[in-house]
Amino acid sequence: MSRDSPPEHTSDGHYVVIDGRRWRATDPDLPADAAARLRTHLMAARRAVGAALRAHDEEGEREARRRVHTAKVALGERGAPWWDQTDAERRARWLDGLATLDGEP
Repeated sequence: MSRDSPPEHTSDGHYVVIDGRRWRATDPDLPADAAARLRTHLMAARRAVGAALRAHDEEGEREARRRVHTAKVALGERGAPWWDQTDAERRARWLDGLATLDGEP
């Protein structure tokens, strides 16, 4: 897989396979604009984890990791499997995640 091509998915579409390892796929019904905003939050939180680790800031690391988790749940990559949720539950999941992350500095 090159960086320009999408990752391989399992036959059921629930997981992506990267370097032989399965990872839960992002909810495919997530609107593109919401998914992009959530990925922006995710990457910012991951950068914050790294910065906190370099600064030996345990509280900052905990907060950044919480933001990573919130973004991953909203994307459908953690928490209740998106394929087991109703459309309303799926929508609430990503809207709640965005509301939480958008409300943070």
